[in-house]
Amino acid sequence: MPEHDLLTAALAHAARGWHVFPLRRDDKRPAFPDHAADRCAGHDPRCHAAGRHLGWEDRATCDPARIRRAWSHRPYGIGIACGPSRLLVVDLDVMNHPDDTPPPAWANATDGVDVLAALADRHGGSIEPTYTVTTGRGGSHLYYQHPTSGPKLRNTTGDRGGLGWKVDTRAHGGYVVAAGSTVNNRPYEVALDCDPAPLPGWLAGLLTPTPRPTRPPVAVAAPAIRRGRYVAAAIRHQVAHLTAAPDGQRNHALFTSAVALGQLAAGGALTDDDVTAALEPAALAIGLPPGEIARTIASGLRTGARNPRTIRKAA
Repeated sequence: MPEHDLLTAALAHAARGWHVFPLRRDDKRPAFPDHAADRCAGHDPRCHAAGRHLGWEDRATCDPARIRRAWSHRPYGIGIACGPSRLLVVDLDVMNHPDDTPPPAWANATDGVDVLAALADRHGGSIEPTYTVTTGRGGSHLYYQHPTSGPKLRNTTGDRGGLGWKVDTRAHGGYVVAAGSTVNNRPYEVALDCDPAPLPGWLAGLLTPTPRPTRPPVAVAAPAIRRGRYVAAAIRHQVAHLTAAPDGQRNHALFTSAVALGQLAAGGALTDDDVTAALEPAALAIGLPPGEIARTIASGLRTGARNPRTIRKAA
């Protein structure tokens, strides 16, 4: 797409109140920053000015002047940060190759549209018209207004804790490729141009995580001389758990290990930095990307902090 068309598209998205940021040309990946949070040395001008790492979500904007500066410099693709834009986008994918068959639970489905329709029927809901984008691979992005009350909804992926096969969602912490962009020379195009509809209640219910009760700290008795050994053994156990995780379950293993050590950190036996220092090298060694590692550990620490564990001296 010509540079001026991308600029026009970016400004049009921002005029709707959607926070945009540059993607690499003809790619899904953000153009900036060019480094992960755990590798930020403060040399990037924006990170340096803020005194902290600024990721793509921090840099997303509705400011026309900033948008003109960026897209007049280079024909970037356009990303929309869902959280700041108060959007929840349902990503309905299609089968990408002949061996891409549905799991038994969705045996009669051929794509994400079928799965979403089955979910609506199962839960007595409906799928109302909303702003829709056709993706480069022929799937669909359905844009909805994020609920104004309740918890922040976050990203979900397919059958792994999400709505179902070929159905992902993007909300807080997520972004989508916007209409007007291309990925691998395939365009993202508006299929239905209207205001995003409110997220259907039945969908909001399925996506709202079950709240975990906050419990008082659980005290683990250990003689004073062994308290350091207890913590060291806990770290060794979690690192071993992570490094033994099979492909496809490694991110989940990192999360559960971060939760377990996060409980000890919340109880005062460790610091959050100790947990990161213990888990990050193992996660890198098994091939997890640095940005994913940082996000997963942070999420595990937050979850673990809800159920702190303290180590007390044995009587």
